[in-house]
Amino acid sequence: QVRLVESGGGLVQAGGSLRLSCAASGSIFSFAVMGWYRQAPGKQRDLVAATSSAGTTTYADSVKGRFTISRDNAKNTVYLQMNRLEPEDTAVYYCNARLGELRYWGQGTQVTVSS
Repeated sequence: QVRLVESGGGLVQAGGSLRLSCAASGSIFSFAVMGWYRQAPGKQRDLVAATSSAGTTTYADSVKGRFTISRDNAKNTVYLQMNRLEPEDTAVYYCNARLGELRYWGQGTQVTVSS
């Protein structure tokens, strides 16, 4: 069983920065694709960024150049550095681990950006 625990969310003014962390238990972390998703009220959950076990990354167009995903396999942790935050980034952010057909989700952390 894999457990994902997010931290680092909060309230920030537009233009500010936050760093999210996701600590994973279990032995699959090094092999899994790790991703961050977000869901705003009334909207679907969308991919924000993901990183493969080899370290390749992908980003949603809306966050390119502002957000950076990284992972530390020794610490079983994935990070999301969010800079130049905008009110449109307000959402619950979820950590996701994917390995083949297996999918795991964290409980989510709220990010609120005030204008």
